[in-house]
Parts: sequence; structure tokens; C-alpha cells
Amino acid sequence: MELINYTTLSPTIGGSFSNGWEVMKKYFLYLLIVVIVVGIVSGPSMQNRYDSHDFEWSIGFAFLVIFAIAYALLLVPVFQYSSKLIYLDAVRDKEIDLKKLVAGFNNYLNVILANLLKVTLIVMGFLFFIVPGIILACRLAFVSYLVMDKNMDPVQALEKSWKMTRGIGWNIFFMAIISFFIGVAGFILLIVGIFPALIWIHSSFASLYQGVLNREEVAVI
Repeated sequence: MELINYTTLSPTIGGSFSNGWEVMKKYFLYLLIVVIVVGIVSGPSMQNRYDSHDFEWSIGFAFLVIFAIAYALLLVPVFQYSSKLIYLDAVRDKEIDLKKLVAGFNNYLNVILANLLKVTLIVMGFLFFIVPGIILACRLAFVSYLVMDKNMDPVQALEKSWKMTRGIGWNIFFMAIISFFIGVAGFILLIVGIFPALIWIHSSFASLYQGVLNREEVAVI
């Protein structure tokens, strides 16, 4: 089976995972680098030793907490959002340019604000009996793609993602459930299996996004 022409992709669960698998196989080494870099940035190891009875420990701990929050909000999203461009290039069968891993810095304010707004809405949704949070997470799944691919500002990206995911919310939900089990299976397979699992998952969601774009283009025509 070969990579599906991205212009014919449809927003289905089977089609997205099938194409995601082919994308993973064709661009595995490039996307492996993307997964590793984003993983390193997202989960830096910060080990510090303090005597739990020392005043200095509380000062150091407070500093680490503040640093961790700032790091998670002001740096990690840049690489996570930038990686979406590379997965989209792979889905579109374009030449992979790893320099795009820092492309988010060129659109820094939109990336940070969009991520902050999206996360805030989802967290607030989960605080209201969980279900609203799940709905928001599914309906805002394309925000990062729209900020990077269409250069939208945060509000535009949220509104557009909400419109794009109308009618496929369940697809996104079930893809998230399937992705969870793919990740678990990858971890069980000698742990290193988590890398192809993550590549497959991200490639599949990028395929779904492209499929929705295709559907919208057909609707316009």
C-alpha cells in the first residue's frame, strides 16, 4: 500500500490511521527526530537535591515550580506546534525540512496565546463534569494546525477548528481512544516501540486534518 494522495484524503478514522501508517513508514527517520526533539523539550529532566528541612529547599522548590510553569507555557508549545508543520508536509508528501521545528518562533505570540486559550478552555470544561472538557478537546483539536498551517490568530484558529470539527467530533474522540491503546502497545513493546507509535498517531491526526480541508474545498466547489 502506498501513501494516499493528500488531495483525496477523507476525514475518516480508518483512512486517517491507514495513511498515517504509510506516512510513518516513508518518513520514519525524519519523524523520529521530530518525536525525539519534541519529547526532550516537553519533558526535561530537572533533578536537584535539597535537604527537606532547609529554608533554601523551599526557595529552590518555588523557583523550580515557577520555572517549570513558564517553561511549559512559553517554550514547549513552540516545538509542539512547529512539529505539526512537519507532519503535514509528510502527509502532503513534500520534502521534509527539520528547520521547521523552530518555525513557531516566527509566529511566537499566536502560538503561545492560542495554546494558552485552548488549554484554559479545556481545563475549565473538565472542571464542569468532565464531558464539556472532552467535547472542547475534540472540537479544538485543529487549533495548532491552523495557527501554523494557515497563520491564524488564536481566536480565528479556535473558531475555525470548532467549525471544521462539526460532524466529526466522534471521529476525533475514537481516534484519541485508539491512539491511547497504540501508545500503550508501543510502550509494552520493549519501550522503544513508543516512538513509531507516536509517529503513527501524529501522522494520523495530520491526515485527518488534511481530510477535513479537502472536504471543505469540495463543499466550496
